[in-house]
Amino acid sequence: MTIERKIREHLHEEAQTMECPPAISKRIEQSYSHYLQRKRSEITMKKRLIGGLVAAAILIPTAAFASPVVIDMLTRAPITSEQVKLDEAGKATLEKLYRAIPETKSFEIIEASYLGDPNDSTKKVQLSIVLQEKGGTGKKITLHTNGITDEIQDLTQENWEPKEKALITLSDQEIKGKVDQLIDKLYGNIKDYEVAMEQMDNPNQKTFILNYTKKGSEGFEGGGYQVFVQGNSISLSPVAPEPNTGVEGYFSLNGKPDYTADSFLNDEKLFALLKMSPKELKEELAKGKTVVEIAASKNISKQQVIDVIARTQAEGQLQDGKNKVTISDELLKQMMKEIEPKVVHVIEHKTETEWK
Repeated sequence: MTIERKIREHLHEEAQTMECPPAISKRIEQSYSHYLQRKRSEITMKKRLIGGLVAAAILIPTAAFASPVVIDMLTRAPITSEQVKLDEAGKATLEKLYRAIPETKSFEIIEASYLGDPNDSTKKVQLSIVLQEKGGTGKKITLHTNGITDEIQDLTQENWEPKEKALITLSDQEIKGKVDQLIDKLYGNIKDYEVAMEQMDNPNQKTFILNYTKKGSEGFEGGGYQVFVQGNSISLSPVAPEPNTGVEGYFSLNGKPDYTADSFLNDEKLFALLKMSPKELKEELAKGKTVVEIAASKNISKQQVIDVIARTQAEGQLQDGKNKVTISDELLKQMMKEIEPKVVHVIEHKTETEWK
């Protein structure tokens, strides 16, 4: 057994015993609930986006499959508030926040960290900053921003409403108004978007999802914003326009398209390796074959398939539009190894079977 395999198996064993941090659990719950809600309401939406969310959510119950989370744990490094203020992305993020919500100028940075190359703090994939009101009512803002482009990737605003009349107790119209105002302050042009607001099936806590899509676009084809409103918080994430490549619903379940693995299998390098078009791959999977079996019929090993998909997935986490963070080969390989179990989960899956 190679040392890499020993390390990986050890990490998986450790991962099984990890308790998922509440913030991560919340995001997973949100993603999966989003998927379920979409399936129920059958609102038009880019299925690739659903697939990406579900791929993270469905495979997450076993901690060993939670590669992005594990990667995040392995490579996130804390930084001080002074370092944030000296960092180019940090400065730009704070300026945007202060300009959009001036009262946050008086907030203190209570936590900050970056995701990137632990050996080189200049290579940041993502910068995270948590600000809290001094004293007062506990207003808090959590920001995740791109380490290169300083674009705010998501923001969570907490406790902006008084406890005795928390956000979730307001009328639908009032909640929508609060979210509209936040988006307009941060990104502007709210009039260019239309919103679909729904309450999710969450018996434990009332939760709303608001999808802002560009007027005239199908789903998130033209980009938009996803927003979750829960308790006394608003979680806002911009959604980048999705290129229309590949096909959707590679697998099926109970006779209906299953989009879970689309974000893994719509990989141009995989198509090149298999010498197949996306449509041909979908047709072969519909016969009950796995990707591994299809590859084997072409004398392509399972590990070759894993390496191609894992690299694409790992590099995708370093990419934001045209910008890309360059990290060491060692760290990239580490990320690929962490993603590998999730890739195996997908390429050994057969259509019309439940995900294990």
